[in-house]
Amino acid sequence: MTVAEKAAKSASVSELGDLLVDAAIAKTLSKPGGIHELEKKGDAIPLSEELVLRVLRRGSLDSSRKLEFFRWCSNRQNYKHSACTYSQVFKVLCFLTHHHHDDILELVATMRRDGVALDSITLKMMLDGFIRAGKYDSALEVLDYVERELIGSSCFSPDVYSPVLVALMRKNQISIALSILLKLVDSALLAANGENVVIPDAIACNEVLVGLKKADMRDEFRQVYSNLRKTKLYPMDIWGYNICIHALGCWGELSSVLGLFKEMKERNGPFEPDLCTYNSLIHVLCLLGKVQDALIVWEELKASSGHEPDEFTYRIMIQGCAKSYRINDALRIFSEMQYNGIRAGTVVYNSLLDGLMKSRKLMEACNLFEKMVDDDGVRASCWTYNILIDGLYKNGREEAAYSMFCDLKRKGNSFVDGITYSIVILHLCRENRVEEALQLVEEMEGRGFIVDLVTITSLVIALYRRGQWDSIERLLRHIRDGNLVPSLIKWKSAMEASMSSPQSKKRDYTPMFPSISDVAEVLHLTNPDGEGADDSKQFSEEADEWSSSPYMDSLANQFASDSSRGPPPFSLSRGVRVLAKGEDSFDVDMVNTYLSIFLAKGKLSLACKLFEILTNMRVNPNSYTYNSIMSSFVKKGYFKEAWGVLHAMGEAVTPSDIATYNVVIQGLGKMGRADLAKAVLDKLNNEGGYLDIVMYNTFINALGKAGRFGEAVELFQQMKSSGINPDVFTYNTLIEVHSKAGLLKEAYEFLKMMLDAGCAPNHVTDTCLDFLEKEIERRRYDKASILSSETDDLC
Repeated sequence: MTVAEKAAKSASVSELGDLLVDAAIAKTLSKPGGIHELEKKGDAIPLSEELVLRVLRRGSLDSSRKLEFFRWCSNRQNYKHSACTYSQVFKVLCFLTHHHHDDILELVATMRRDGVALDSITLKMMLDGFIRAGKYDSALEVLDYVERELIGSSCFSPDVYSPVLVALMRKNQISIALSILLKLVDSALLAANGENVVIPDAIACNEVLVGLKKADMRDEFRQVYSNLRKTKLYPMDIWGYNICIHALGCWGELSSVLGLFKEMKERNGPFEPDLCTYNSLIHVLCLLGKVQDALIVWEELKASSGHEPDEFTYRIMIQGCAKSYRINDALRIFSEMQYNGIRAGTVVYNSLLDGLMKSRKLMEACNLFEKMVDDDGVRASCWTYNILIDGLYKNGREEAAYSMFCDLKRKGNSFVDGITYSIVILHLCRENRVEEALQLVEEMEGRGFIVDLVTITSLVIALYRRGQWDSIERLLRHIRDGNLVPSLIKWKSAMEASMSSPQSKKRDYTPMFPSISDVAEVLHLTNPDGEGADDSKQFSEEADEWSSSPYMDSLANQFASDSSRGPPPFSLSRGVRVLAKGEDSFDVDMVNTYLSIFLAKGKLSLACKLFEILTNMRVNPNSYTYNSIMSSFVKKGYFKEAWGVLHAMGEAVTPSDIATYNVVIQGLGKMGRADLAKAVLDKLNNEGGYLDIVMYNTFINALGKAGRFGEAVELFQQMKSSGINPDVFTYNTLIEVHSKAGLLKEAYEFLKMMLDAGCAPNHVTDTCLDFLEKEIERRRYDKASILSSETDDLC
């Protein structure tokens, strides 16, 4: 037998012996009290690293038994654990961290005593195990201990931080997670060429981005997003794309959103847009007022994308159509949703009810509410009842609204909330029932609801109109929040002191708003380059006809060709209630409150003075501030100054709400410039905007007084076809303008149409009818006079 054969035989015998010892140890440990049997044998068992690893890798052995064996080996004098055995025991325990949490922390502490260095792979495995078990504090504790005691920063791989970032975000430690991520990304950006740089994985990066979006930390989100893209190492998966599309879209960055969609289409494969991507895109388009584009993408989704709409898709589309007064489209999509077997929830019904109420379709809203509760068994929420109460008030059913409110109060706090009280208080103040409103404030406090700034504003304006400033003290006594009262009093005294201070004579001769000599420039204020006509340009003819989303591709190409454009000048504004959050709550909101008071009393000079104080305080006015002043200028006939306000508004804020367009069209109508008003309307439609009932009435009035009756009637028909029921103001306007133009037959037809629609006349209707009756009598008299004169001639 040669030497090689003898060595191979000896090795096989040794390996066989190790296997037998391994099997014997495993058999002993599997029995009750097996570890004590091993202690009796003592040094008779020859331990080696290979033998320990074999035992720890046995799948049939319980993890607790493996841990006992590992500790037993640690107490042997002639054996010392290596990094491999520690790594293996951590691998065993990390799959069951909820059972062995304390054991893992203990083993980490013993590594320093044994002089064993923990490698990054094992540490990451441990941290992942803690994250899966929800032990975020333990993960951070281990990381902190390891950084201080076991390994140096030079050998600490950045990918270890991935589970740590997840733990920090789920513990709501956003600032710490953000600083760690930015530090790692900056090190990757500054790394030399060829250096092996690693950044946190996609899961951790996505977790940070989601946390920043939820916290509305826009600047930080954009910084992280930009830096990750610069590294070219960010493993952006489809979830990362969807997160960025949703976040940037909610913040109005449509060009960035469409750029990401285009990038997803170009990468293909696993990055092909999924249903979540389309839901986010449709949501963004609806949010930015481009509901018509959203409807086209919706049809494209169903026809060629390979995806089927789900509950969220239907909900997004119904909400978008309802908010933009496309109630017929919303009802059509709702019917399709039910036909496909998808059950509508409370949010969908609330959106439809809100849209129907705003469109003056009261009976349809009531029928839908009965279907919601009785037929479909959907539970109505506080928000549902708030929509119904507010809608009843706005549709002239004050008694029904107040009766519903009283019934809901008796049922308990689960049916009413602070917003319910605020709605009723607002309408009571408008009806000059201030005493009842103050009683509701006391009752509101007694039920534990916070009296917010919206409620205070309604009451302050009502009390000022009645001259009851002393009652404000009574109001403040019933505000529970201790920070609210001193802040409001301090703000009020400071504002009144500023108002009484002497004006600057130097500034008194300087116009606050630049006047515009040509009112036609109003069409270019939201687009200084004069490219408004290009907004309606056709999409690229080079679109891929085989694409699953040709319209979205064209939309993305359109925005990519003009990367310099900012956010769209129109969006679906969402009302946000201002809660009392200390002294910071009383900046622009309280200015707007007092501004409304001064403007309601016709004190335009005081309102301008207040605006000057606001700007001197370096508080940025919002759209409501500008719209209020501009509306007052229009009512006073100061049209050039109104355009100056619009110009200043375009430089300071984006005129993104429907009220701005209402004021512009109202001013142009009073100036007799219906042609410019029509151009403003076309511009609004091109920007994806919509017309509410106030704008329809304003524009119909402008066209009627300009003698453009055909266009006024056409707009009236468009109003009805869009799902908005004309109200008493619409019919009054049409009756009046046709009567004064001598079109008595047409005026009578609109009167008949008004009565058939069940629209109750008001005092303005009576005035219009008196004029119409006089015109009819005069026409009959003239006709009779002509006939009598003809008879005399024949005689």
